[in-house]
Amino acid sequence: MAAPGESLRRRKVRDASGSPRSSPKLAGDPAGDAARLRPGTFWLTRVVLLKALAFVYFVAFLVAFHQNKALIGDRGLLPCKLYLRSVQNYFQGRIGWDAWSYAPTVMWLLDWSDMNFNLDLLALLGLGLSSFVLVTGCANMVLMAALWALYLSLVNVGQVWYSFGWESQLLETGFLGIFLCPLWTLSQLPKHTPTSQVILWGFRWLIFRIMLGAGLIKIRGDKCWLDLTCMDFHYETQPVPNPLAYFLHRSPWWFHRFETLSNHFIELLVPFFLFLGRRMCILHGVLQILFQVILIISGNLSFLNWLTIVPSLACFDDAALGFLFPSGAQGLKDRVLKLQNEEAQGIQPRLSYGCLVRRLVNLALGVLVAWLSVPVVLNLLSSRQIMNTSFSPLRIVNTYGAFGSITKERTEVILQGTASPNASAPDVVWEDYEFKCKPGDPWRRPCLISPYHYRLDWLMWFAAFQTYEQNEWIIHLAGKLLAGDAEALSLLALNPFEGRAPPRWVRGEHYRYRFSLPGGQHSAQGKWWIRKRIGPYFPPLCLDGLKDYFSAREWPLPEPHPGTA
Repeated sequence: MAAPGESLRRRKVRDASGSPRSSPKLAGDPAGDAARLRPGTFWLTRVVLLKALAFVYFVAFLVAFHQNKALIGDRGLLPCKLYLRSVQNYFQGRIGWDAWSYAPTVMWLLDWSDMNFNLDLLALLGLGLSSFVLVTGCANMVLMAALWALYLSLVNVGQVWYSFGWESQLLETGFLGIFLCPLWTLSQLPKHTPTSQVILWGFRWLIFRIMLGAGLIKIRGDKCWLDLTCMDFHYETQPVPNPLAYFLHRSPWWFHRFETLSNHFIELLVPFFLFLGRRMCILHGVLQILFQVILIISGNLSFLNWLTIVPSLACFDDAALGFLFPSGAQGLKDRVLKLQNEEAQGIQPRLSYGCLVRRLVNLALGVLVAWLSVPVVLNLLSSRQIMNTSFSPLRIVNTYGAFGSITKERTEVILQGTASPNASAPDVVWEDYEFKCKPGDPWRRPCLISPYHYRLDWLMWFAAFQTYEQNEWIIHLAGKLLAGDAEALSLLALNPFEGRAPPRWVRGEHYRYRFSLPGGQHSAQGKWWIRKRIGPYFPPLCLDGLKDYFSAREWPLPEPHPGTA
């Protein structure tokens, strides 16, 4: 005789018709979808990767659209037309293979008579294509290749304005993104093009090199990374601090030591989790994303940290990412579940000629990345490691690193103008220009702009611990301020001569900056910064005195804007 408990259990596993259930959840039950997504497939991973990459592309092209005309346009601080002409002249005036391979850019094919139009065209095309991918989550190889080629074209004429490591990182990430997609099909789940393991490992190899390169350059560079004191200075001296950095700078000494040790753990040890199985790979992704989020909220590092999150997403499979997608019939999660069930039942699409070609292409890409990685790996192993370097103009595989050395004090170049006819008169009044984000007015709160990026502000940070002879563009900027040039002024936050005639003289002054003490005397006055003059950065300049300087560099002399009295 069966026990009552056993009879009860039998009744519980039967439905209303009396037939045994094969599962406690119905096939369309939303509550069971996430749990039943099995590990090992990467359909949702591709959607998340494409959307994340498209977001970074969108920001990058938005920055280009807003700033490129003033930086590298027809009358920009470093006109790209002059740069292309110098490349052309270097190769005996021909625009052939040599010029193309030295500076791959579609600008060679366009009319140079209106570079502003060309720059806007490339930026707007990039904005449109990246918006489509961001909204829909689907793309094909043609679309992603177009995004990559457009940004490559801008980077290779951007000169010093596009010399940052994240430009190459975006191009390498974008190049891998091309091969995530089918050739023509625009679908979030292209059934005949599952996400390639070769491409996923390409992204993982990228994040491995980014983080390990950043960690190695630190311990081989500034000794403060070894004695754990770098974070005592970082928040105050980073290129463009944000409001939270003001308070983090005053953290206890033990907290800064903990930050430095954590940084070494994340950059030197965690990358090897990638090779220790699925769970450790997912843990790697979680730790790297959390690390990048912390960096995002503690400083304005352009779109660098947002971009570094992208390859970290390749650590997660559909089972890990299912929570990001809503449940429901015909939703992405439900469609992926059906694909998984078909695969489990042995129902797979017939291997077509196109699929075979695609596998060969992915394999060839893996071989190419491995070959191009040889000098990169040798650089990682070298005691003379260099960071943020490309070994080819296509920037497919690059070296990376960040903050190999930490500046211990912050200096700033402050541009000032005066309407006085005599710059050396004892009663002359100098008025400060304010930039969009870099420190200037001690009473102005640090900005919060990440992932957006003000390229001029970043270059002003570098210029402050160099000389103006090493940064000729700053003299070009001074000349444009003397002329009241509207394009150049669009890069600044405050023109003290707004509504008046432009200044007769402009000079650069060198200051030392440090954060005020929260709750202290200066903070009570509303000051975020305390500054002290070091001396002149460049002497007072007038427009007439710059004619020969501009002529020697083929820069058009700005025409004075009369302003209003």
